[in-house]
Amino acid sequence: MEKVDCLVCSYCFRFIGSIELQIGRKLYLQGLGLSTKKECDYQTFSHSSNGFCQNEMEEAEGNFFMNESDNTGSSSSKNLKADPLPEDLLLSLMNGDLSLPYTRQFALPPVIACPGGCEEEHYCSNLCADSDWESFHSLLCTGQNTERSRRASLFKFIEHANSTNDIFILAAKVISYTILKCRKLKRSHTTEIGKQPSLDKTDEFSFSLLMEAWKPISMGFKKRWWDCIALPDDVDSGDEESFRMQIRDLAFTSLKLLKEAIFDDECAPLFSLEIYGHIIGMFELNNLDLVVASPVEDYFIYIDDLPCKEKHEAETVARPFLDALGDEYAVCCQGTAFFPLQSCMNHSCCPNAKAFKRDEDRDGHAVIVALRPISIGEEITISYIDEDLPYDERQVQLADYGFRCRCARCLQEQS
Repeated sequence: MEKVDCLVCSYCFRFIGSIELQIGRKLYLQGLGLSTKKECDYQTFSHSSNGFCQNEMEEAEGNFFMNESDNTGSSSSKNLKADPLPEDLLLSLMNGDLSLPYTRQFALPPVIACPGGCEEEHYCSNLCADSDWESFHSLLCTGQNTERSRRASLFKFIEHANSTNDIFILAAKVISYTILKCRKLKRSHTTEIGKQPSLDKTDEFSFSLLMEAWKPISMGFKKRWWDCIALPDDVDSGDEESFRMQIRDLAFTSLKLLKEAIFDDECAPLFSLEIYGHIIGMFELNNLDLVVASPVEDYFIYIDDLPCKEKHEAETVARPFLDALGDEYAVCCQGTAFFPLQSCMNHSCCPNAKAFKRDEDRDGHAVIVALRPISIGEEITISYIDEDLPYDERQVQLADYGFRCRCARCLQEQS
């Protein structure tokens, strides 16, 4: 997961800190050669009230969803970046010693550190920090509070994911979530009953709790990753079997590293290669784009729209930073997400609903909105692909999902 270009809450995706921190951090990292021109890629799976969600669902679905992003912006930035700004100036900007004009009108939540002490995760509130810790991160934290050998194993797992495919991080979150949920269910059951199950019932009891914890994940359609991943254009069809075996071997290595870090005897079935492959395949087939617009873009647009006198005064201070950022002033936070409820919705090439990102949202929230009136009892459908494609191309793409579409439109268009 690329977490260089934008500083956002690791749980809800809100931009955090301040406009000054966002700008200074981006330019400072650019100077170190750590920043990239592409969007900041985050990946997660939703925490909805039907399985994972910090907040109540809005319309059909709550957290983490998105349509295509627009990184163009309307401010008068230059295509080419200016010379790098002095490091001490950027540090003053990040440390709060230097303020830019009108940034108070774009106040952001403060940066809350990870409860476990790692430097990879940051949050917009203690609520988000605690929610992430309880739902996922407590098993995956690499902070100093984590036991040394497990911490070393986590670093190896993360290093492998970063160098191969960060979809493994998503799979680790699913397994972490399920383990933590299972433990919570066990504590709750023990509190209610007042005692542990008898020894001969322990395995049956543990498995039933595991299945209960697994329910939100089971809502997603799953095929093994190496079976459903699309064949890259540069791989010949004659080499397909070899390619899929290489993908399987990647997953095997990743799972081995993850087991060394967080294996739990009572949740051992989660650590089979078959289950791991299906979890990754679930994301391959069900994940959705997530985009959160940058407040830095809004800030520079605001400056550009000021009356002439105020604009001139503000640009005197802000222009060097805008020039140094170049086109990257408008870079958003972009990634993918999994929603259990949305994953239950069937496909149609003439859908009656779609995912929608509201302009006023400044986090990972999104909704499912109706494209036309939907009758009581009518199935809600969305499109898994670009429904504007010709019939034959749609069917080819849908084959990756394991079915041939027979919606009303396809039946009409087939020849």
